[in-house]
Amino acid sequence: QVRLMESGGGSVQAGGSLRLSCTASRFIDNPRCMAWFRQAPEKQRAGVAAIYVRGGTSKYASAAKGRFTISQDNTNNTFYLQMNSLQPDDTAMYICAAGWGTYCLTLGDHEYSSWGQGTQVTVSS
Repeated sequence: QVRLMESGGGSVQAGGSLRLSCTASRFIDNPRCMAWFRQAPEKQRAGVAAIYVRGGTSKYASAAKGRFTISQDNTNNTFYLQMNSLQPDDTAMYICAAGWGTYCLTLGDHEYSSWGQGTQVTVSS
């Protein structure tokens, strides 16, 4: 079982930036994708961004395009989500996930089987 640990959340004002980190314990079987999801109160969990671990191809949800960037540092199994121009609608628990599914870049959460506990992001207006 892979352990995923997120960090970097916090409270910012609208227009601000945060960088989230996700550190994975040693992978026995490298995942196909790493991704960030988010869940706001009383809303369903939704994919934000995903990246192929090999090759680096990435995919973003429409709400994240142009503002968020997913990246990886394979030397230490750490993945990042750089978030710029944050807005109050971005307020949510951000959760890191590892996926082995063939279609993991589609950001379907059924493609992911290891999940972190999440890090809270709060954006005030």
